[in-house]
Amino acid sequence: MRLVEISVPEAVVARACSGDAGAQQCIYTAVAAATLTLIRRFVGPGATAQDLFQDTMMVMFERLGEFRGEAPLGAWLRQIAISKCLQYLRSPWNRARLHLVALEAQVDPVPALLTTPATCADALDIERALARLTPTARAVVWMYEVEGYTHEEIARAFGRSVSFSKSQLSRAHARLRACIAPQGTESHAH
Repeated sequence: MRLVEISVPEAVVARACSGDAGAQQCIYTAVAAATLTLIRRFVGPGATAQDLFQDTMMVMFERLGEFRGEAPLGAWLRQIAISKCLQYLRSPWNRARLHLVALEAQVDPVPALLTTPATCADALDIERALARLTPTARAVVWMYEVEGYTHEEIARAFGRSVSFSKSQLSRAHARLRACIAPQGTESHAH
């Protein structure tokens, strides 16, 4: 289930806000897996994803009293998680780190995104193609194609223009098509 669709009963949220550990555990159990999956889609697996997940969960519990229940709890938490991921992706430290990794490897940084075993070759190809996108392009694709954000919402989240979102998505789609295109379709001259 996507994070945006996860709902928690109002009574459970109220008990969690008053410090009920059982209610807090119930909320954690309901949202943890989907939250971590979303974060991994933005930043890849590993320590960074775990750190952002921890930060996201801490912020959720700190701000739980601000949750108004106008949408499912997962939709509210999704905003927190995406905000944390975008802060990380925009950070100068992350950009410098990616540049150093690329220089050391003399290739584009390709974070591994395989978090669950693929059930077919096509799913594996898509995962590999997504992993070859830059973190920004991957985030835009994920926000637009999976989370259902509009170009206007993506532009606001990145602090950029609508044309930024559209061009990132267009270039990412082109790169994904190139990565997924059937091999052996090019002619070889002998």
